[in-house]
Amino acid sequence: MLIDTAEVTFKAGDGGNGKVSFRKNKKGPDGGNGGKGGDLYVVWSDNLNLLNQFSRETNFAAENGVPGESNQRSGRNGEDLVISLPIGTEVINKKSGQRLFEVTKLNEKILVAKGGSGGLGNWEFRSGELTTPKFAERGQKGEKEKLILSLRLIADFGLVGLPNVGKSSLLNELTGAHAKTANYPFTTLSPSLGVYNGKVLADIPGLIEGASQGKGLGIGFLKHIEKVKVILHCISSLSPDPLKDYETVRSELGKFNSELLKKKEIILITKSDLTNPKEIETAKKKIKKLSKDVLEVSINDWNSIEKLREMLNQN
Repeated sequence: MLIDTAEVTFKAGDGGNGKVSFRKNKKGPDGGNGGKGGDLYVVWSDNLNLLNQFSRETNFAAENGVPGESNQRSGRNGEDLVISLPIGTEVINKKSGQRLFEVTKLNEKILVAKGGSGGLGNWEFRSGELTTPKFAERGQKGEKEKLILSLRLIADFGLVGLPNVGKSSLLNELTGAHAKTANYPFTTLSPSLGVYNGKVLADIPGLIEGASQGKGLGIGFLKHIEKVKVILHCISSLSPDPLKDYETVRSELGKFNSELLKKKEIILITKSDLTNPKEIETAKKKIKKLSKDVLEVSINDWNSIEKLREMLNQN
């Protein structure tokens, strides 16, 4: 199951301590410097399930710098830690509630916590007046951040509709995604993504009446529709009352966020190969009173899929 919120602690590495050391059989210091602590970065990926890693572990730390050694040898720098997060994840400071950043570019890398500097060894403190310094610096502590990670899908198109209207099948056909499909409601238990012609499509789990109050899969996935550019509203051609289906979904979208009703919407009458063409035409005429952009489509009808692709290319 998709995890879309997590509380985590990210810590950069501590700097290594400087070394107190003296040459054998000779006068003079030779303690080396400590290595710098590793930095901690996040990088953005199109893998929606990456927040699931935080269900098992919530504390992540980059490697500490290695202490300095004798003979003026510096300790090795700590390895940086790079953590992948799903694109569209907001990074929020847990204490202040302030949103630190949100990135929408794949593979963009952002520094979250900076590693501590390594301490200087006693070799660095020698001078004409101080020929045998018996002290060295301690490495600095790495930065530590307690964060809330909240995922909201970023997609060009969002497939919405009641359960079992064929959204996942359309996603698979258009993008080559592998969303689970079956002939029963709530096959899709978490959002799925696919890419068609450079544009991202999101399959949102089926909505039912009361979804905005948490019924069915509920409010947990409605937030993922907020950032899509165009809504692809799927209505099954097998429905006894397509207008009621349409109004049910639109009502839940509006109750959750009225801004969703202002987004561009394309209505797809799905599974058109399973219904009498006259019945589909009747349904289209009724629905066109609500929206000009109405298209009948079936994954078993190549021409209808091509028309859908043309429509996606134009939006």
